[in-house]
Amino acid sequence: MSVIDKLLETITMVVTYVSVLLKFPTRLFSARCITPNRLDKKTAIVTGSNTGIGKYTVKDFFERGARVIMACRNVHLAEEAAKDIKESCRGKSNLGELVVVKLDLSSLKSVRNCAKEILEKEKRIDLLVNNAGVMMCPYSKTEDGFEMQMGTNHLGHFLFTMLLLPTICKSAPARIVNVSSLAHELSSPIDFSDLNWEKRRYSSIGAYEQSKLANVLFTKELARRLRENKIKDVNVYTLHPGVIKTDLGRHLSSTFIPGLSTIFSWSTALFFKSVEQGAQTTIYCAVHDECANDSGLYYKECEVAKNSKLADDLEVAEQLWNTSWKLVGLDNNYNPFKK
Repeated sequence: MSVIDKLLETITMVVTYVSVLLKFPTRLFSARCITPNRLDKKTAIVTGSNTGIGKYTVKDFFERGARVIMACRNVHLAEEAAKDIKESCRGKSNLGELVVVKLDLSSLKSVRNCAKEILEKEKRIDLLVNNAGVMMCPYSKTEDGFEMQMGTNHLGHFLFTMLLLPTICKSAPARIVNVSSLAHELSSPIDFSDLNWEKRRYSSIGAYEQSKLANVLFTKELARRLRENKIKDVNVYTLHPGVIKTDLGRHLSSTFIPGLSTIFSWSTALFFKSVEQGAQTTIYCAVHDECANDSGLYYKECEVAKNSKLADDLEVAEQLWNTSWKLVGLDNNYNPFKK
């Protein structure tokens, strides 16, 4: 990428985040999920949970008594995070369990291995939170040749969910929560002829936005197919967690201009949500009674919100499903809705 291209994309990134801040409440106006609901004897999986809102989500589920599986790329960091969570809960009663498994969403082999390990050990899966993600990284491809952001944020989670779905259905009532972003509202239509950005000039922002749009479309199509297959009490949710102070901005200096990650970090400290605040809508969708009978909806600030018009296109949602099915190599005879 040339210096001019980097400058233009940096300006685009700044405009994007200013528009997000103007459209959406910051840390001073953050909703909270307030419910005493317990998760005793329930099993939850949270991807990308060694840091950020994923880690706080695990802590919340752990305090509610759940057996929580932390599915993370870096097992060592996940084990350190689990240790930290247990230490922070010292003296509290009725806690759950924490289990660490390796999951690299940029590798379909790793996704299959992780799902296999979980299915061999777990009799039930009551909650699946697809939280992990990468944001605005430099152009690269996954192990299987997919553009990194679409491959990690959508395709990896798509395969993971499909492999676990029969057990999730068997465990009903169960919930699947897909963490998307307000960025999906800024996305252009998904270019199915060039999902890997091999024919057009790469835009790290554009690729991120489209991967988040894919999260919303996947949620809607999964909810539709669950209804079509008469699967009751398995509900799917997608959400914008807020603009959060996390390490997702770590790629900004290498993608755009040197020092931008530091500037991003300073600005988030002043204006953006804490990870605790950012996890609230995820927790709400996972445990609250108010949304227990909803499925396929998009949430912000612990309430139903309007997603983008592109995310309402059911034909595109079906096309994304069929394309994803082929790309991740699922057998046409495989039925994820069969208990």
